[in-house]
Amino acid sequence: MKGIYVPPRVKVEDRTLVRTRQSMVRKQTRCKNQITSILFFYGITVPDESRWSRRFIQFLETIRMERASGDLALKAHLEELKHLREIIAGLNRSILNLSKTEEYRSDVLLLKSVPGISTLTAMTLLTELVDISRFSSLDKLASYAGLVPDIQSSGETEYTRGITFRRNAAMRSLLIEASWIAVRKDPALMMAFDKLTKRMKKTQAIVHIARKLLNRIRFVLKNREKYVPAVVSL
Repeated sequence: MKGIYVPPRVKVEDRTLVRTRQSMVRKQTRCKNQITSILFFYGITVPDESRWSRRFIQFLETIRMERASGDLALKAHLEELKHLREIIAGLNRSILNLSKTEEYRSDVLLLKSVPGISTLTAMTLLTELVDISRFSSLDKLASYAGLVPDIQSSGETEYTRGITFRRNAAMRSLLIEASWIAVRKDPALMMAFDKLTKRMKKTQAIVHIARKLLNRIRFVLKNREKYVPAVVSL
């Protein structure tokens, strides 16, 4: 039997920091949706510009309901939102400081050479992967991330049912988000995306692009070389 990979304790703690930020961002999104629902329920229109900026939140604080109970309910959600924003800002600073340490600095710089990869994205990938050498092929790495088809079999017949439900949730969603940015910055990925969208939906095509992006990530980490976009002739 082959044992599972167990990361060192310090790596797990770094991963916990990054995952905590992701959890807080999800809570913040839920809080924003709750505030939006309250405003919509009571027919309160708000400007679309600079939605959820500091000025927008200050505007929300000036809204007055018809009763004190309504004011207290809205205020409770606004206080929660402001508190979550402060927590996320603090976590962002901590993760950025961690990315500048000797342990992560070089890998972060390598990953940021790949289109669509920011410092926070790089830190998420590094803390989730821990050691890229434990994946002997792109297929195994893609399977870990959840960028492979969900294959069902019945007797001698096999058929696919879209993308697999088995995944590293943090990695897959992040790679797909990064891919939407990458197709605007990388000519080769843009060309591949345009070609794919001629025979499938954009939401399906971007999954294929995410796998290509993952291949670039694997290349720079394994070869210790910055990514250089290919020159595409039109």
